[in-house]
Amino acid sequence: MERVDRRDFLKKAALGAAGATVVGACGDGDSPGVVASAEAAAVQGPEISWRMATSFPPSLDILHGAAERIAERVSELTGGRFRIRVYAAGEIVPALQVMDAVQQGTVQTGLTAGYYYIGKSPALAFDATVPFGLTARQQVAWLHHGGGLELLEGVYADFGIVPMPAGNTGAQMGGWFREPVNSLADLQGLRFRIPGIGGEIMTRLGASVQVLGGPEIYPALERGAIDATEWVGPYDDEKLGFHEIASNYYLPGWWEPGASMSLQVSKAAFDEIPESYQTLLRTVATESYLDMLARYDAENPKALARLVNDHGVQLRTFSDDILDAAWTESNAYLEEMTAGDATVRAVYDSWKAFRETSFPFFAGNEQNFARAAFGRIANPFM
Repeated sequence: MERVDRRDFLKKAALGAAGATVVGACGDGDSPGVVASAEAAAVQGPEISWRMATSFPPSLDILHGAAERIAERVSELTGGRFRIRVYAAGEIVPALQVMDAVQQGTVQTGLTAGYYYIGKSPALAFDATVPFGLTARQQVAWLHHGGGLELLEGVYADFGIVPMPAGNTGAQMGGWFREPVNSLADLQGLRFRIPGIGGEIMTRLGASVQVLGGPEIYPALERGAIDATEWVGPYDDEKLGFHEIASNYYLPGWWEPGASMSLQVSKAAFDEIPESYQTLLRTVATESYLDMLARYDAENPKALARLVNDHGVQLRTFSDDILDAAWTESNAYLEEMTAGDATVRAVYDSWKAFRETSFPFFAGNEQNFARAAFGRIANPFM
């Protein structure tokens, strides 16, 4: 078969039907379509200039890089008429204030994770991930075909924001620990950097939780302000240098089995651009979702090999008593968190019903395949 260049294919798909306007991605839960002709949009569309803040430092070329690639694609598909300037965490606002900047109109859009903002609404956690939640594939299925995105659009509307799923890290790791954590008792008083509901559960398990943005983690770990931290996975963690201080690397990251990133767009700014630009933006965000997940799946295995073989990192698994307690506390917390708010409960009920259908299928089919196939390749890490 003739090799097809990915970028050339996407460009041809985007510029395909001459004379058509942009069609495809919808906010009603339908699966996003393809840009039929950005050439037409470039001819017909106005000059637009936006600013985008991210929650990530430039060194994280997959997470922060996703914002830059979104900006590049939007410009490319509009002939340079729709321009987005990207700012890393701390350049305009701190990492955990991107949603605030979008709300206040400081920027027109931001790339961030919904669970950073559960103080605004607990429902925003489901926009990213929750403990023992959905995998990356299950998450995107729930968002686009399980009614999740439609429900979350209603939540974000209260803050004047249009959400667009724009990335996923895949299953994350369980974090870096200065000393081994052999049992539930070892979590007592442990100073652990972990955000969102995962942080709430760790607090219930006895840890002393801190929430820090990406650029703040290494200095805190280095000076001993925290004993442990989680971030994403081997590729990003290696870049941030956590292995230089804490050599015990745990799995699984039960609190983030498939963390989605969101392109949060100011509704006021979104309403001002033509419909063709709106649809193009949704489509590019969807392209970014797939691209981010693919990049992580390609890079994490290589990075993990380097960490173990070149840096002497010790891979460890959480004990059964930690995982059992975490499962119990996670489910109890979700029930409590969603009990007093009908909007939050609607999101949770939708998500929970999807999980109850999806998990048995994956346990029967995917898990049995993993058991039959994955173990047949020698694994030097376990």
